[in-house]
Amino acid sequence: MNTSKEPAKIEEFVRNLIEARGDLFLIEIKITPANKVTVLLDGDNGVTIDDCTKVNKALYKFIEETNLFADKDFSLEVSSPGIDKPLKLLRQYKKNIGHKVEVTLIDGNIIEGKLSDVTTEDITIEEKTGKGNKTIMKTTTILFNQIKSTIVLITF
Repeated sequence: MNTSKEPAKIEEFVRNLIEARGDLFLIEIKITPANKVTVLLDGDNGVTIDDCTKVNKALYKFIEETNLFADKDFSLEVSSPGIDKPLKLLRQYKKNIGHKVEVTLIDGNIIEGKLSDVTTEDITIEEKTGKGNKTIMKTTTILFNQIKSTIVLITF
């Protein structure tokens, strides 16, 4: 069974491990009651399988050597959040400037368009409305406290 100490110790270890890289950053750490440890990383230039493998090996060794889980019964998964996961950190928003996003507001409305700017308080979306030569570009600024979730859309 995990205690509140494990996430903090794992977070500190991962942050120290990736600090030298500069382009990688920690999104979240989850530990289930069954000691399944999930670490989500992102990067300004993406995250490679090699990045995840290196963090996984080092973290596994750290957990084993420090007896973080008394019964040594745990599983570990290190990955990127995936394209379908909502953005959580300001740094994720900034790295996705220029990409098409879908923003779900707290009131349930959905705004879709190109993420054109990000500040510490809000984001700006460029929306296209209309069709053909009646297309109009509309710029919408959305405060972070109005956002329920934001996902990056895949465009071809």
